[in-house]
Amino acid sequence: MVRQIRKAAVLGSGVMGSGIAAHLANIGIPTLLLDIVPRELTGDEKKKGLTLADKQVRNRISQTAITKLLKQKPAPLSAKANLALIEAGNLEDDISRLKDVDWVIEVVVEKLEVKKSVFAQVDQHRKPGSIISSNTSGISIEAMKEGRSEDFQKHFLGTHFFNPPRYLKLLEIIPTKATSPEVLEYMKQFGEDVLGKGVVEAKDTPNFIANRIGTYGLLVTLREMQKGGYSVGEVDSVTGPLIGRATSATFRTLDVVGLDTFAHVAKNVYDQVDGEEKEVFSIPAFMNDMLERGWLGSKSGQGFFLKKGKEILELNPETLEYEARKKLKTPSIEMAKQSKGLANKMKALVYSDDRAGQLLWNVLNPVLVYSAQLLGDIADDIVAIDQAMKWGFGWSTGPFETWDAIGVEKSVARLESEGVIVPQWVKDMLDKGITSFYKEENGVVHYYNNGEYKELVENPKVINLKAIKKQKGVIKKNSGASLIDIGDGVALLEFTSPNNAIGLDIMQMINAAVDEAEANFKGLVIGNQGKNFCVGANIAMMLMEAQDDNIYELDMVISQFQKAMLKIKYSAVPVVVAPFNMTLGGGAEVSLPAARIQATTETYMGLVEAGVGLIPGGGGTKELYVKTLKNMPKGVDFDLQKVANQVFETVAMAKVSTSAEEARGNNFLNASDGISVNADHQLYDAKQAVISMHEQGYTAPVRTKIPVVGETGYAALLLGAESMRLSGFLSEHDLVIAKELAYVLAGGKLPFGTEVDEQYILNLEKQAFLKLISTPKSQARMQHMLIKGKPLRN
Repeated sequence: MVRQIRKAAVLGSGVMGSGIAAHLANIGIPTLLLDIVPRELTGDEKKKGLTLADKQVRNRISQTAITKLLKQKPAPLSAKANLALIEAGNLEDDISRLKDVDWVIEVVVEKLEVKKSVFAQVDQHRKPGSIISSNTSGISIEAMKEGRSEDFQKHFLGTHFFNPPRYLKLLEIIPTKATSPEVLEYMKQFGEDVLGKGVVEAKDTPNFIANRIGTYGLLVTLREMQKGGYSVGEVDSVTGPLIGRATSATFRTLDVVGLDTFAHVAKNVYDQVDGEEKEVFSIPAFMNDMLERGWLGSKSGQGFFLKKGKEILELNPETLEYEARKKLKTPSIEMAKQSKGLANKMKALVYSDDRAGQLLWNVLNPVLVYSAQLLGDIADDIVAIDQAMKWGFGWSTGPFETWDAIGVEKSVARLESEGVIVPQWVKDMLDKGITSFYKEENGVVHYYNNGEYKELVENPKVINLKAIKKQKGVIKKNSGASLIDIGDGVALLEFTSPNNAIGLDIMQMINAAVDEAEANFKGLVIGNQGKNFCVGANIAMMLMEAQDDNIYELDMVISQFQKAMLKIKYSAVPVVVAPFNMTLGGGAEVSLPAARIQATTETYMGLVEAGVGLIPGGGGTKELYVKTLKNMPKGVDFDLQKVANQVFETVAMAKVSTSAEEARGNNFLNASDGISVNADHQLYDAKQAVISMHEQGYTAPVRTKIPVVGETGYAALLLGAESMRLSGFLSEHDLVIAKELAYVLAGGKLPFGTEVDEQYILNLEKQAFLKLISTPKSQARMQHMLIKGKPLRN
C-alpha cells in the first residue's frame, strides 16, 4: 500500500495545536483546526448582533488561534501566505469532515477522559486507514485507545512534538501494542523526511524520554541551588553554553516553558512513580508560591527573571524579591573557558572543588545515573536517549555522550565513593574493560548495547562530513576550506574558517574546487555543517587594510572575490550552494551565482553590508538584480524601474529573510531552488541536485547583457532614498551608502534601458565599496560590529 498524508486535522487550537497546524501548513499540508464551540458570546459579538448559532461564533476559538499565529514570536509560520492552508472549524459542526483527512492529531486538554471522549467521536467519523495520534506530553497512549475499533487501534500512536513545533527538532513517536508496524515505520519516515524532525521511538511511560529526563534534571538543579545557596543567575551562568547546553540555561528555560506547564509535566511523573523518584518530582515550595502569584515566566511578564527597563533582575527564592543578576566566578570557570573542546571544558569544571565544580558535579551526576537507570524502560538504547535530549532540550551532548566526555571510569569511581548506586549494567560494562558508551573507528560510530558495541546506522540521507574526512581524507585544503569527495561523482567544498568568514583562503579554494570539479566530478556542492553557513566576509581583515590605507590591497581582494563568484556562476559543471541558518553578506554572495541553491527551511539570507557601512562588493547587488529580473513576469506589465526599486530597498535596508520561503519572496531564491525541510538532509539533497543536473546534460549559462535604469532611474532611486531619510528609516550616513548603491543599480549615468555587461556593474560595485570603506563613518560601523556584534546607526 502506498500511503500519503495529503490533508490533516488538528483537534485543539491552543498554543501547541495551532503551532502544529502552522508547521503542517509550512510544509504544504492543508489542515483543519478544530476546537470546542463557545458557550457564551463576547461583548464584541453581542454588539454585532451575533448569536451562538452563527458560524463566526461557533468557530471563534480556532479562528482566534489562527489569527494569533501572525503575531506570535518566534513566528510559527515560515511565510504569512501559509495561513491560507489552515481552516478554522469546531468539534461539533465539522467532526464529520474527518472522513476527508489522512491524519488526525489530538491536542486537547491533558485529561484522559476528555481525550477518550474525543477519540470516540473521531472513531465514528474517520475514514478507515487514516492515522490518528495524540500529542500528549505524558498521558498513557495505551489507555487512550481502550474501547476503540480495531482499525482505529492499528492506526493509533503518540506523536509528541516539542514547542515551538517549527523550530524544535524532536518528535517522539510512541506506538501502542496494537499499532501496526507498517504505520509505525511510515510515521517515523514521514516525521523525518516530510516534517523535517529528528524522530525517536519512545516507550509508553510517564513523560516519555526528553521530558522525563529534562524535568528531572531541572528539579535536581532547583534543589542543588537551594542546598548550596546559589542564586538563580549564578546557576544560569554555568548551566548554559559553558557545558554545551542552550543559552537559556536552567531558569531562563523555565521562564520560556512557563512554570505552569513545567509544574504540570512534573506532576504527571509524580503521580505515576514511587519512592525517591516521587520525591524528586515534587516541585519546591517557593515555586508553588510563584504559581499562586501568577509569576509564570515570559507569558506573564515575570518568573525567575524580571526585566525593568534595560536591566534584568533575578528572583531570590528565599524572599521572592527581585535582585541584581549575579554570575558565578571561579578558577574552574576560567580554566574551562580557556580549554578547547567541550570534553576538556567539562572535565575542568566537574572535577574541580570550587563552587562551580561542586554545583555541576551535583547537578550532572544524578542525571547521568537516572538516564542509565531508565534505559530499557523509556527507550531501547542509549542513542535514543541521547538524541532526544539533544533534539528536545538543545543539549550539545546527551547523557551518555556527556558521561563519555567526563570519563566513565573516573566518574563511576567517584560516584561509588560517595555512596551512589550505579546501575549494574554500567558496572558490567566497565568490568568487561569497555570504558566508553561510544567509540569511533575510521569515522564509523559504535554504541554500547546489551554487552557489546553496535554500529550506529545513519539514515543514508544524512551526510556526515567529519566521518567522510576521517574515512577518505580530503582532496585539497587550506586554512579556510576543504575539498571533499562525497561520493557518486560529487565533490563538496567545506568552509572551515572561524565563523566561516570569507577571506582570500576561501576564495582560492573556490577557484581550485571548481577547477577540480570540472576536471574530475559531475559537479560541486558548497556547504558545511557549522553553526551557520557563512556570516560574511572577514571584516577585521578589511578594516585593518582600510585603516592602513591599503586601498590597493583591498582592490585586489574585491577583484579576487568577484572572480571567484564568476567562477561559480560559469562553471562547466553544476555548482549547488547549500546555505543554512545565517547566510549573510558574503554568504549570500556565494549563494546567488550558483546553478542552484539548496536552502533549509531555516535559512536566513540577506545582503547586510549596509549595516557595516558598505554595499556588497563581490557581485551580490548585481546577482540579486539579475535574479529579480528573471523572477519578474515578462509582458506588458514589466517594469524595469520596479525591479531596481525592489533590489535597492532590499539591500539598502539590509533585509534578512526569516525563512527560505521568505528568501524566495525577496528573490534570493527562485522557483528552481530547493528547500530541505530536514536540515540533516540538506547536503544529500544538494548532492542529488548536482547529479540530476549532470544527467540532464548541464551546460554553463551564456553570458548576457543586463538592462539598467540609467540616469533617470538613478534619480528615482535617490528620491526614494531621500524620502526614507526624511521618514527616519535612514540616517545621514545611510543616505551616503544608499546613493552609492543607487548608482551601482542604475548602471551609472546611462540612458534608461541600456544593456551592459556584468563586468561593468562589478566595476561599479568595487568602486563604491572602496569609496565607502575609506570613510571614517563606515570604518566606525565596522569597528562597532566587531566589538559589539550589532550595527551602529551613525
